[in-house]
Amino acid sequence: MSKAIGMAEFKTVSAGITAADAMVKTADVDVIEAETVCPGKYIVIITGELSAVTASVETARTLHGLHLIDSFVLGNPADEIFPAIYGATHVEIVQSLGIVETYDAAAIIVAADQAAKTADVSLVEIRLARGMCGKSYLLLTGEVAAVEAAIARAEKAVEPRGMYLDSSVIARPDKKIIDQIL
Repeated sequence: MSKAIGMAEFKTVSAGITAADAMVKTADVDVIEAETVCPGKYIVIITGELSAVTASVETARTLHGLHLIDSFVLGNPADEIFPAIYGATHVEIVQSLGIVETYDAAAIIVAADQAAKTADVSLVEIRLARGMCGKSYLLLTGEVAAVEAAIARAEKAVEPRGMYLDSSVIARPDKKIIDQIL
């Protein structure tokens, strides 16, 4: 039995709330987040045992596929994902800064998981489609080579989904910028 997270992202609030209800009725999962995000989309993030999360996300895909934007199931997600989603990450030193941007919220969590598992990096923040017209981004830090490797893996993970937008690495970001984003 392994811990997992899953997510479904919908074009409409109505489909999202209805799907969220079906997801929790399908299997024993806990809702981490279920809310409206820009531009009027609805996201549902759940956690639980891998089989339960898989069944719940599959229910959402099957019953509400017409309004589904994207979804995923991650078994054994990187521990850093949760604090990064909630902006609770505490970073002392920013050696280099990596940024990955996607067209949706689900893809950025998949990208963050892959980045965190690829290299010795710290996830700084995962911004899920709030105030960004539905786009999402990830900030991470570490040594330049590690950040570059993590970004390359994140890009590779989301490109087939058609949701990758852009990325960059800043080798030594200025303190004025760091103070603004941390």
